[in-house]
Amino acid sequence: MPKKLMLLGGIRYLLPAIDAAHEHGYHVITVDYLPGNIAHKYSDEYHNVSILDKEAVLQLAQKLQIDGILSYAVDPGVVPAAYVAEQMGLPFTCSYKAACIMQDKSKFRQFLTDNGFNVPNAKGYSKVEDALKDVDYFNWPVIVKPVDSAGSKGVTRVDNPTELEDAITHALDESHNGHFIIEDFLELQGYQSSADCFSLDGELVYADYSDQLFDKEAENPYTPSLEIWPSSMPQEHQDYLTSETQRLLQLLHCGTGLYNIESRVCKNGKPYIMEVSPRAGGNRIAELQRIGTGIDLIGAEVQKAVEGKVEDITMPHYDGYYVNYIVHSNQDGIFEDAILNEEFRKGHVIDAEIRVKRGNHVDTFKGANNAIGTLFLHFDTREELEYAITHQHDWLKVVVK
Repeated sequence: MPKKLMLLGGIRYLLPAIDAAHEHGYHVITVDYLPGNIAHKYSDEYHNVSILDKEAVLQLAQKLQIDGILSYAVDPGVVPAAYVAEQMGLPFTCSYKAACIMQDKSKFRQFLTDNGFNVPNAKGYSKVEDALKDVDYFNWPVIVKPVDSAGSKGVTRVDNPTELEDAITHALDESHNGHFIIEDFLELQGYQSSADCFSLDGELVYADYSDQLFDKEAENPYTPSLEIWPSSMPQEHQDYLTSETQRLLQLLHCGTGLYNIESRVCKNGKPYIMEVSPRAGGNRIAELQRIGTGIDLIGAEVQKAVEGKVEDITMPHYDGYYVNYIVHSNQDGIFEDAILNEEFRKGHVIDAEIRVKRGNHVDTFKGANNAIGTLFLHFDTREELEYAITHQHDWLKVVVK
C-alpha cells in the first residue's frame, strides 16, 4: 500500500506539493470544507472537514491511518497540522506549542521580546475598547493586523488615533479567532524580504532573502506585488538575520522542514525578523526559488512529512535575477485579458499562470487572494530588471471592465 500524505486546504498553491507527493508514490488526501477547490481535482482522495477544527482533522487522520500531514502554503491549517502530527507521532517541522507561537502574531512578538530579538513595540488584543485605551502606548503611525491571517489580509497603516477603530474592525473581519495586534510602523530601509527557508534537525541549511515590492496604487499598499531574487539587502544584514533565525529555531526546538520567513531592515539601522511560519509561502515562492537555484524545497518538504528525513539541502545561489510578478487589478470588474508583449515574453518570461478566466469577476488588489495570476521572469542584470519594472505597463496590460 502506498504511504498516505494528508494536505490541509485545497487552493492552487498545493498543486506542486501534490505533484511532488505523486512523484514519491504517495497517496494524497486533501481536506477542507470547499469541495470545489482546485487541489481536490488532483488529489487521490478528498474529505469535507474544516481545517480549523483540529479535533475533527485528527479524528479523520486517525481513521485514514495517514503517514504524514502538511498545511503546504495554507496558513490556517498549520496549527491543526502540527497538532495532528504530535498526537499521532508523525514528522513535523516543530512542536504544536511552537506552531501556536509562530502562527499567532501577538504570541510571536512576545516571544521575540522575551528572548532579546529586535522587535517593534507591539501589543495584542481581543477587545476594541482595550486597544483604544492604549493609544499612548504606541509610537505613531502604527500597523493593525489580525494575529492569524496571511497574505496581507486585514492589514492597515493608521496615522491618526481617530482612525484606529475602523482599522481594528477591518482586521477582525479577516480574523479567524477574533484577536488583533497593533504595532509601531517601522520605516523600511531598502525592501522587505519574504522567502522560503529550510532546516535539517534544527540547523538552518537554506537561508534566503528577496526584495519584496508593493504597488502604491493598490487598495492595500501592503500586499506584495512582486518579489526579486537574489536580494539587494546588504550581506551584513543577511548574515545577522540568518544568525538570529538560527537562534530562534533553536529556542523553539524546531527540527526538519520548510519555513516562510519575512524580514526587513529599518531606517533605525536594525534588521528585524517579522514573521516565521512553518509552511511554504504563498505566491508560488518555493517554485520560483527551485527554478533559480535548482534546489527542490517542495520535494524535500513532502518527503520530510512522510519519511521524516530528506536528502541534503544546501544554501541557495542564483544565476541572474528572478522575479515573481503578481498579476492583479486595481479595480473591481470583469476580467477580459492579460496581454503580454511577445518580445518581452520570449526574452524574460519563464512561466505565465493566469488563473482567472475571461468573463470572471475580479476584485481590486486588497490581498494575495485577489491575484489574477503570476509571472516568473528572468533577467541577466539588476539594471535590466529595474528598467522592466519601471516600464511594466509597456509589456503587460491587464484588461478589466
